[in-house]
Amino acid sequence: MKPVYQIEINGETVGYINSKDDFENIIYETFNNNEEENIAFADFNFEIKNKIKLIDRKFETEESKVLSIIKENADITYFEYAIFANGEEQQKFRSKYEANEILENLNKEFKDQVDLEIKKVYMKDLEATDNNVQLAEISNNIQIQIDKKIAEEKKKEKSTINGVYIAVVPVQGHITSRYGARESVRDHVHKGLDIGAKLGTKIKAAADGVVSYSGTKGGYGNLLIINHGNGIETYYGHCSKLYKNVGDVVTAGDIIALVGTTGNSTGPHLHFEIRKNGEYVNPTKYLY
Repeated sequence: MKPVYQIEINGETVGYINSKDDFENIIYETFNNNEEENIAFADFNFEIKNKIKLIDRKFETEESKVLSIIKENADITYFEYAIFANGEEQQKFRSKYEANEILENLNKEFKDQVDLEIKKVYMKDLEATDNNVQLAEISNNIQIQIDKKIAEEKKKEKSTINGVYIAVVPVQGHITSRYGARESVRDHVHKGLDIGAKLGTKIKAAADGVVSYSGTKGGYGNLLIINHGNGIETYYGHCSKLYKNVGDVVTAGDIIALVGTTGNSTGPHLHFEIRKNGEYVNPTKYLY
């Protein structure tokens, strides 16, 4: 007969091991930052007990079987190595070597065009691609990201007036009267942009700023004016309801009013103006 340790999980015998200390080391190495199996750590939401038992010397212990059962019952968190481009995850890899190899090639291809890095990411199930992942696929994704960023920068440049970024079209709808139009409904050249929309449609602030006027004003009807600094103001006329008061700070995209037909209006729409140092400018140049 020989002494061994009988292992129980939640009161049920799962196998026998020779050395309690050696097996505890195996468990630690398996469930704590195990590079080979991509195991970061594990929570054991069950009770593991051991007790000495005498068995026949010919009986072989079952360390691998016991370890396998513990794995099946443990709440395991895995890790992988992900390549990020400008903070956006591109692809995961099982080994750091694989990730570094791809990263070196990407750095050669894109140089200073994109910020590339490898991060350890954690998950409940392994998600990494196989070892045959194509560099071209990741390169293509990064190039799309770069092109998108360039397009966004161009749009921002086009939509910036005197340092103020006109980031949001204030209301979605069809244009009923453009800047500079001469029409029978008015005795002057149109100095804004009319956007037709249903009564009560939400109107958004076109850019960050501070409300400088909120009330009724002649042909504008219910009018809200936002001061964006650097001499730039936006006007929102004919509103049915105003949500902001003088002094309120707004961010581009905030709901500030509702479409109406107040003042000198022939139907529900938003009359939108941009003024630079008090002078009218064409809103279409910065919105579309």
